[in-house]
Amino acid sequence: MSTRKALVSVCLLALMGGAAPLHAQAPLQTSSRATGENYHVEVSGSFWAPSPSLLINSESLEGILGSDIDLIEDLGVERKWFTQLRVVLRPATKHKFRFEYTPIGYEAEKVIERDLIFNGILFPVNIEVETELTWRAYRFAYEYDFFYRDRGFVGIVLEAKYTDVEAQLTNNFDSEFVRARAPIPAVGVIGRGYVAPNISITGEFTFFKLPEIEEKYSGSYFDLDIYGTVNFIENVGVQAGWRSFDVVYKVDNDNGDLQVRGFYFGGVVRF
Repeated sequence: MSTRKALVSVCLLALMGGAAPLHAQAPLQTSSRATGENYHVEVSGSFWAPSPSLLINSESLEGILGSDIDLIEDLGVERKWFTQLRVVLRPATKHKFRFEYTPIGYEAEKVIERDLIFNGILFPVNIEVETELTWRAYRFAYEYDFFYRDRGFVGIVLEAKYTDVEAQLTNNFDSEFVRARAPIPAVGVIGRGYVAPNISITGEFTFFKLPEIEEKYSGSYFDLDIYGTVNFIENVGVQAGWRSFDVVYKVDNDNGDLQVRGFYFGGVVRF
């Protein structure tokens, strides 16, 4: 900082009655930051209508092989709206603790066009099948912004994702369900830049790939999120973005390939 800038800063502090020493000023109160970057708690909610690609397979304990079931083509699952919740705790400028919850659920009814074997049960052709898929996705993350400026930052993300998937198929004769739950660690990068003092663009990518263990467990997780934020004031803004959320898993006798991707929009408040 130049000598002139330092003198101006000291004068401003004196006029405001700043009796506290300079080192006691909280770093998050730096007024030169872009609108929306001065906060300790951030809460955002959004509406998402992704295009799904959902494939599941469940083998029975007796070794009866299951069918590769496409929930869209075979069972008639259609696109629908979901909500997302995100919370960020920011104790210091470069450190953030993040939580996210995305409940995803699909329901459908369709007369199936081929025999399907699900968890050892035969669902015969030309019989109506009711389908219910519940997918709860949780994220617990720590973010460190190793490069930080008033108009943007670049950071690393370390997180634990918890995936809880339950699928149930029902017809007039049988009802069968499977459930797969697993914590998944992930690592990634995040970056943000401001195209205007109150308009930012953020990109984030996290991933993890687990090699097959004893032919029972394997999986991969890829999450790409790109969004823009318009901050009306320091504490309130709106967001719009595009996200791709891909999970491939194998847990014991069950496996799946679940992908949802599409645009979303929502709002954000900060304190």
